[in-house]
Amino acid sequence: MTTQFKRLSHSIYECKYPIVFCRKYRYRILYGEVVEFTEGEIR
Repeated sequence: MTTQFKRLSHSIYECKYPIVFCRKYRYRILYGEVVEFTEGEIR
């Protein structure tokens, strides 16, 4: 299995999992520990 890397002018990356948040209204959908966990996983 070959790995496909994307290239930009100063970096090479591989995106396996796209994250899309679609909100109808402007209010927070993540609270408390869920926010901390999600930020940690993204970083």
